[in-house]
Amino acid sequence: MRLLNRLWDLLALVIVLAIAWKLFFAPRALSLATAHPAPHAVYALLDGGTFAVTQTRGHVLFLDFYATWCEPCRRELPDVEAYALRHPQVDVVPVDVGEAQPVVAAFARTFHLRGVALDPQALSRGFFALTGFPTIVTIDPQGRVRATWEGYNPAIESAMANAQRTLAGHRAVIAR
Repeated sequence: MRLLNRLWDLLALVIVLAIAWKLFFAPRALSLATAHPAPHAVYALLDGGTFAVTQTRGHVLFLDFYATWCEPCRRELPDVEAYALRHPQVDVVPVDVGEAQPVVAAFARTFHLRGVALDPQALSRGFFALTGFPTIVTIDPQGRVRATWEGYNPAIESAMANAQRTLAGHRAVIAR
């Protein structure tokens, strides 16, 4: 019985440490040393037109890759959208990966998503090395990938705010 109690204590400690890592340390990993140029991806927009990753140079860009069947995405998307509404100086683009336009349109209406980009052939998996959903890719004003956050993060707004403050400080004047 005592051994079982110790195992439960150890499990609880591991869980607390994992949560602390995800909430406080991992989101701050915005190292310039590991930065690399963002791919020149171009997506059709749900509401018409196109979106090119390169058109946001000069601003911090968050690409929020999701799928409608992804339960963690359903929990995180409202937080990401709330952040986007409160911070209009930051570009936040939800990107649906691998699904047909009618499915995405219904989902976007339900979750009040704006500016949804479509990736029906899931090319983003290769462009951005996506391995799961949700995944947020953070791109600095110079067009470099500075962080990739995979999985549900209940403190995603805090992570995004930290990245925006950190990366906006490195802003260079770039003509669009």
